[in-house]
Amino acid sequence: MLHGDGQATRRNVLKAVGGTVGSTGIVGLASASEGATIEVNVGYAGKSGRRAARSEARSIRREFAFDALTITVNENAIPGLRRRKDVRYVEENGSVYALRPGKGGTDVDGSSTGQTLPWGIDRVDAEVAHGGGYTGAGADVAIIDTGIDSDHPDLQANLGEGKAFVSCRGGTCNEPWDDDNDHGTHCAGTADAVDNDEGVVGVSTEATLHAVKVLDKRGSGTFSDVAAGVEWTADQGYDVGSMSLGASSGSQTLKDACSYAYERGVLLVAAAGNSGPCSDCVGYPAAYDECIAVSATSEDDSLASFSSTGPEVELAAPGEDVYSTVPGGYDTFSGTSMACPHVAGAGALLMAEGYTNAEARQRLRDTAEDLGLASNEQGYGLLDAAAALGLDSSDN
Repeated sequence: MLHGDGQATRRNVLKAVGGTVGSTGIVGLASASEGATIEVNVGYAGKSGRRAARSEARSIRREFAFDALTITVNENAIPGLRRRKDVRYVEENGSVYALRPGKGGTDVDGSSTGQTLPWGIDRVDAEVAHGGGYTGAGADVAIIDTGIDSDHPDLQANLGEGKAFVSCRGGTCNEPWDDDNDHGTHCAGTADAVDNDEGVVGVSTEATLHAVKVLDKRGSGTFSDVAAGVEWTADQGYDVGSMSLGASSGSQTLKDACSYAYERGVLLVAAAGNSGPCSDCVGYPAAYDECIAVSATSEDDSLASFSSTGPEVELAAPGEDVYSTVPGGYDTFSGTSMACPHVAGAGALLMAEGYTNAEARQRLRDTAEDLGLASNEQGYGLLDAAAALGLDSSDN
């Protein structure tokens, strides 16, 4: 068990590891021809399992530090690999997507004047935290997404290192990790836009942002790409990993990556998904114990109609009509993708003050505001950044 704080009881109806993709076999992977070559993730136990997987590989795409690798292999080799006691799983390298159901259409030309306080930043009392001197300075936040616009005036001062696991192919790619979609830049602005009298302000304002590009210009990627981004985030020693992405079924490889990162001190935050209305439909990786699953609320504190819900939901945050940065300007998007970086930014505020990932997670739970929604809709409640820092927003 990861946490000794009752977390297991909140998740006791979860499916084991999300879809049991490693133990049930790969369905529908083969093409019509005999012996098709497919891409799979293989988890192994010991050097012999690694050797067996490598020996069957037509090509090796990636090797992980947590005893797994991504290979292309003839489908006929899969049953033999799966029967081996030193092979933990063989799974299809499926797809993951940015989680955004809709977008607005304001100020995409960058014509915003002055600085706007987005309603979500205000609702979670982040500006109270800023007024108290909390900015997230010293914390590192990885936006594991489509990249970040490398020359956006509201983000540039906070940008640190980046890493691309898929190539930037559209727009202006000044860096390999530049955003050729817009989704990652929008999330980055909510988490950590600079307080600079223009554009918008983030939940944190002086944390260091790191673009971990795992989704392409269409907003899609693979389990292996996302797992590699999570692993890299952990290996850099970053504090927070924000994942506004997901899939309806799980991946043991991504689960292993999340365990690897959490054990190394990363606070992992993930969007619950946009499959609502529903009662038990949280996607992956949000459904994993290692991640804070975030549902989305509207400006009237109701659950956003698109938000996925389920016993895995841990916190709620603003996710409808969220105004933030995009390449070339600003725009309004909706989705649990927009809720997720609110929590990531608050995590940065706490970890900048010396909280560990587990301590920050518990503090966010303990200080969340009860909206009166069902527990599978709000989890512990709505994010309250000021309360998490011990500040009283009523004094502001």
